[in-house]
Amino acid sequence: MSLNPPEDSTIYRSVLPDIEIPNHLPLHSYCFEHLGEYADRPCLIDGSSNTIYSYSDVDRLSRYTAANLRHLGIRKGDVIMNLLRNSVEFAFSFLGASRLGAATTTANPFYTPAEIHKQASAAGAKIIITEMCAVEKIKDFAAEHDICVIITDGHVDGYMHFSELIKEDTPQFGDLDSEIEPDDVVALPYSSGTTGLPKGVMLTHRSLVTSVAQQVDGENPNWYMHKDDVILCVLPLFHIYSLNSILLCGLRVGAAILMVKKFDLLGFMGLVQKYHVTIAPMVPPIVVEITKSPEVDGYDLSSIRFVQSGAAPMGKEIQDAFKAKLPNAVFGQGYGMTEAGPVLALCLAFAKEPYPVKSGSCGTVVRNAQMKIIDPETGASLGRNKPGEICIRGEQIMKGYLNDPTATKNTIDKEGWLHTGDVGFVDDDNEIFIVDRLKEIIKYKGFQVAPAEIEALLLTHPAIADAAVIPMKDELAGEIPVAFVVRSNGSQVTEDEIKQFVSKQVIFYKRINKVFFTEAIPKNPSGKILRKDLRAKLAALAS
Repeated sequence: MSLNPPEDSTIYRSVLPDIEIPNHLPLHSYCFEHLGEYADRPCLIDGSSNTIYSYSDVDRLSRYTAANLRHLGIRKGDVIMNLLRNSVEFAFSFLGASRLGAATTTANPFYTPAEIHKQASAAGAKIIITEMCAVEKIKDFAAEHDICVIITDGHVDGYMHFSELIKEDTPQFGDLDSEIEPDDVVALPYSSGTTGLPKGVMLTHRSLVTSVAQQVDGENPNWYMHKDDVILCVLPLFHIYSLNSILLCGLRVGAAILMVKKFDLLGFMGLVQKYHVTIAPMVPPIVVEITKSPEVDGYDLSSIRFVQSGAAPMGKEIQDAFKAKLPNAVFGQGYGMTEAGPVLALCLAFAKEPYPVKSGSCGTVVRNAQMKIIDPETGASLGRNKPGEICIRGEQIMKGYLNDPTATKNTIDKEGWLHTGDVGFVDDDNEIFIVDRLKEIIKYKGFQVAPAEIEALLLTHPAIADAAVIPMKDELAGEIPVAFVVRSNGSQVTEDEIKQFVSKQVIFYKRINKVFFTEAIPKNPSGKILRKDLRAKLAALAS
């Protein structure tokens, strides 16, 4: 296998060779480029109803969706909002909008009304496709702004049901692909980036085609999916990790995609067993729950060959315990950021010709991209094994933030490097290790404490179900680490026991100084800890 030659000692490339990427194609055309090879094979499996849609079904129904969206006035450059949990309707509407040259902004239907209204207004959404659970949240807002509401799972007077969007009697509009440019926006997820309030991330046809190709295309794909795979889609499609690495990658390779609306452990295990799931993308909270549940042993999970964890760091101890539960599966981590398209790195154990990987590594940088590590203070490029801010460059990164040139400029520099705000390093084998977020590093008398490291340690304690570590102001040290801990069912573990457990395994400045017991750790849908919520809670406790 040929290797990518390094351009210089501080710019890192994939150990897999670059490939030709057809990123001149619109995203939907790219995903269905090989439709003739698997038209009659299963494409989408509705885990709630057990309905199976073939590739020809999905292609046809997304065309009908596009035609009916056009009938409702949607044109190139317009935005629709998918306020949905995982469902086949999500896929039909996203692909239908893509065919029109329109963009989809995605949001969690369990957001508060204010959060939904703010995003819909900022994105300029003309249609909201949602579920009954969110109708009351948007009813008045939609009326005030003349927004069409389409409901997928119920009937409300004055609103359209999604079945009207896939009806076959609307005149077709022909092929609009020639009108769609590679740099037209197709997805508009919202992200806080490295700092600040949520902003619309403009992902284009070019960036998403490039990102999918970096993962699954080529003779030796980094993320070896194929048409005989059944891919679990339990991670929310309103998050870019699931939309990109599950739905779009799955469509590209002709795999079957199992749509799971919500996660509950036993239901999840039953579906994996029933449909013989082979690829199971997850996030650390799901991994931890599986690892700690004795009920998992009652299910046959032997069909799983790959488990990818992403969206948040995971320590070696939890990885090793999880692998013991699924001995037939290859486990590895990926690393992404919405603004980066989103995948920056993938575990090479997932490649068609796999490489050995280290526990705790999130893989190597994806093909057709460049990475560098810089000193956060000076901006100087750093060599191997030296932690600094991770920067990525390539055609997969975002076009910019919607209507926010200042934030765009602060994230993507003049040379095209996207600054992630994540701290990590590249080792001698090109593997990437994430230390933590730049703004989350705890500074104890000048020493750096990475919360993710202590959290991984806490999760190995049998009496701890979940944990998060944040800094607390200290007059002498500047900052000291404190922990929020969720006890396991029935556990009576004390603060002193937890402190002693940690202090035996870390250097003095990494010791936990205070433990706050809580019922749950606040996290976003992708599993990242909402540290700002914990900081607010800590401030309230202090006052």
